[in-house]
Amino acid sequence: MEVFVYGTLTDPSTAARVLDRYEFRAGATLEGLHRVDGEYPTLAPGGTCDGRILSTVEGDRLDRYEGVDRGLYVRRSLPVDGGGAVECYVGNPAALGVAAEWPGAGSFADRVDRFLETNDVVVTTG
Repeated sequence: MEVFVYGTLTDPSTAARVLDRYEFRAGATLEGLHRVDGEYPTLAPGGTCDGRILSTVEGDRLDRYEGVDRGLYVRRSLPVDGGGAVECYVGNPAALGVAAEWPGAGSFADRVDRFLETNDVVVTTG
């Protein structure tokens, strides 16, 4: 799986601690979401965010690291400019204690999904 990473996993030493098998593919920019920093970074609507594409077969390990099962992050598929898709982890601001707003009502995951469905969010590489 290919993942757009923008926080701790952009650091090779962190990636090596979390994953046995991975490779950094390319620098990338996420358009339509921007990084918000706190104890752990997350994304919020609007703007851009620079990161990297990380490739690994260990998606289950990434899910555990990102706390998907604890509601800290949700993993979503994002389109890549020119075709294809990459995964991306979006942190729940309430769970992370970060000041970031996602519009609408409902669960955090539902608000992320609605935003991604109705706005141009795309990853560009190169």
